[in-house]
Amino acid sequence: MSRSPSPARLCALLESLETGLLERQTAVRLCLLAALAGEHVLLIGPPGTAKSELARRLHRAFAGARYFERLLTRFSTPEELFGPLSLKALEDDRYERLTDGFLPTAGIAFLDEVFKANSAILNALLTLLNEREFDNGCGRVRTPLVSVVGASNEIPGDEALQAFFDRFILRVPVHPVSDDAFSALLNLQSGTVDVEAPMSAAERAGVAQAAAQVRLGAQAQAACHALRAWLQAQELTLSDRRWRQWMQLLRVAAATEGRDEIDELDLWTASYVACATPQDVPKLAAWFEHDLLDARPQDAPWLTRAVEAFEKQLEIELSAPDDPDAANAAGKLALARSMAGSEQGEQLLRMVSGTLEEKLRRRYSPVHVAARVAQVDEVLAQAREQHEAAAAREQALAQRLQGRLWLPPELAERLLLAHARTRGVMAALIGRLLATREGFADLPVNEQLETVAPAPVLLHAVNA
Repeated sequence: MSRSPSPARLCALLESLETGLLERQTAVRLCLLAALAGEHVLLIGPPGTAKSELARRLHRAFAGARYFERLLTRFSTPEELFGPLSLKALEDDRYERLTDGFLPTAGIAFLDEVFKANSAILNALLTLLNEREFDNGCGRVRTPLVSVVGASNEIPGDEALQAFFDRFILRVPVHPVSDDAFSALLNLQSGTVDVEAPMSAAERAGVAQAAAQVRLGAQAQAACHALRAWLQAQELTLSDRRWRQWMQLLRVAAATEGRDEIDELDLWTASYVACATPQDVPKLAAWFEHDLLDARPQDAPWLTRAVEAFEKQLEIELSAPDDPDAANAAGKLALARSMAGSEQGEQLLRMVSGTLEEKLRRRYSPVHVAARVAQVDEVLAQAREQHEAAAAREQALAQRLQGRLWLPPELAERLLLAHARTRGVMAALIGRLLATREGFADLPVNEQLETVAPAPVLLHAVNA
């Protein structure tokens, strides 16, 4: 049996392909993964966004694969793609093309502005992309095609082009670099990137053999059912053929990562398989992150309401007057403060402030203080339990993300950051609860007061 390349080897290969390409990790990964699965990729974006460079680098990843590149227009002829007619064959009444050096002999091909070709070319391309065969004269010839990378500034609007559009299992938007990467773009050095150890045909065969042993896990199957229902609600369709091609792509992804089962994390590629337009990609990404994985920052509104209720109650109890002459004492203290600034006022303020402020503080029974602290402790226990659960989910996800060769690092970081932010929100609220607990515990106590427990703080009465 042929041997599949190790994850470490593929990781090194990806790193070499990504060298000097800014913000193209996702596109590089999807192009290589599609090629290993024998599928085709459509890059959608404006000119000058490294679409052709992605295809050229992909070609360097496969040993012995020939490369073909062509810009298509409505004036393109079949000869430009499939080769000129053989004059010698015409002499013998045979209609054959000289295909050497043209698309039928290529392993990796890049077709720019692919939807601008005329119907004659597109019809011939359909057979080539689907069957890996080319009709030459009266015979059909097998081709060594590994993958076609198509490029377009926009998706086709003509219904006649939908069948060809459907042949690209992955549709990847490619944007100009962001403002954050603009300085790095200005400092990039030109040059050709060489791949030291491109994959052999035997290694590609090993990938196919390993992928055939991968099964669709129960979680992934349930996720596919959920995605299908979501797509129907969004009025998006995914043909039966694309579902099957996608599952084969995911089998390759799992096999090359050393797994024997597809799981729901593999469905991150849904953004690029089920999208009808580039505008659908963010919506599908949100479905994967929020609906499927529940990887979104949680605000813990119940705990926020509880914290605010306790803080408000503590504020009330700290400011409640206790002395029968509290109003008179408060008036004296206010008078002293109003006179502050003059020598006489400062002296009066120092004389009365300490004793008056102490008189203004209400005393509480030990039972009252204990009841308040106990109620806070009850909420604290629930909050700590949920905080630990959030931390456990984050840790479990981090472990699952280890060894994920194809999932883009920026996506992995975003998934983990959502759980980290939830944990941070919980930690901040727990900190406020602890401060409130300390405030209740430090309330002034009068041991002689009647030992009647106060009514619990109404936690549900506080608005979120």
